[in-house]
Amino acid sequence: MENFSDLTTEKINPATAHIDECSTLEMVKLINDEDKKIATAVERVLPQIAQAVDAIAESFSRGGRLFYIGAGTSGRLGVLDASECPPTFGVSPEMVQGLIAGGEGALIRAVEGAEDNFSLAEKNLSEKNFCAADILVGITASGRTPYVLGGVDFAKKIGAKTIGVSCVENSGLAQVVDIAITPVTGAEALTGSTRMKAGTATKMVLNMLTTAAMIKIGRVRGNLMICVQATNDKLRDRIKRISEMIK
Repeated sequence: MENFSDLTTEKINPATAHIDECSTLEMVKLINDEDKKIATAVERVLPQIAQAVDAIAESFSRGGRLFYIGAGTSGRLGVLDASECPPTFGVSPEMVQGLIAGGEGALIRAVEGAEDNFSLAEKNLSEKNFCAADILVGITASGRTPYVLGGVDFAKKIGAKTIGVSCVENSGLAQVVDIAITPVTGAEALTGSTRMKAGTATKMVLNMLTTAAMIKIGRVRGNLMICVQATNDKLRDRIKRISEMIK
């Protein structure tokens, strides 16, 4: 049986041990103090993020796809980042995809036990015709989620590049992927609630991965989204302004 209490993300944070006794303002200040540590944790792993961006851009240039795979908050963050790529960069929804343990229903309601199913990820990836030309980003704050590890195991077996995003030192995920991105954010303000610091750090990393990769393959000029799709009034106006700026 694993000792989950040894995980950094499960440790008790002494700075917030009495948060339930604080005034509302003191409470949110404590949370904000913890949030201030996130950017520094991400900064420490910028070399690994850059390495991952180069790998993703190379995969894109060869017609490969990027897949995120995760459970719970981690899975939702992957699906979120993937879903924002088509409107932001004008790419096909097939190019960046997010898989979450338990399927689409798990986006709005927890599917208990799905994250502990090691073999389920292979099934889900196979249904998407995941192949060696594609690249897999496994996301798990604890670095030990069986569903994610199963996905990485399958990806490695077929020769696909693997990247791992976790928030625990020397995690199981970090030890098996080709590129490990590990922003160690420390104990959460609310013990074990990785939707907080770990989740925020993860979102920052995923934003960098897709944004920088899309820049590298020419979907951005200067800092302008030149391939944005005109699907609403705001975006039609943005396209007009961008067109005027790059004439």
